Amino acid sequence: MLIEKIKEVAQPLCQAENFELVHLEYANDPQENIVRLFLDKPGGITVADCVYVSRQLGDLIDIHIENIDSYRLEVSSPGPNRPLNKKEDFHRFKGERVKIETNELIENQKKFTGTLEIINDDSVVIAVDGKRVEISDHVISKARLAGQ
Repeated sequence: MLIEKIKEVAQPLCQAENFELVHLEYANDPQENIVRLFLDKPGGITVADCVYVSRQLGDLIDIHIENIDSYRLEVSSPGPNRPLNKKEDFHRFKGERVKIETNELIENQKKFTGTLEIINDDSVVIAVDGKRVEISDHVISKARLAGQ
């Protein structure tokens, strides 16, 4: 799969430069193919960081991935609505406001916005309107910071 090949090229570059590869996507559009990378680091990502990674990664993709059509490479910060993909992300942003979507009903709803309070081995607990809601990891379909 093309996205996995791109990740295999991007991950070592990000690690070498002390960037966290937060998210990677490939949009196969009839007008234009787009490779999007979202990076983070302590203190945040700068425009110079994005330019640097874009130049380096563009060359690496062109050299190491054969079956890729022309594409536009976009490198940016995940911004205030940063996705939470790994358990470490939940630990890192404990105490922050988050939005979580589930693939099963919990208390008759699938979308929650609240403060991330507890991170268990197999669930998270968020405070929503003064009450705690425990959400099992296996039912979380999407989680992100709630922004400002």
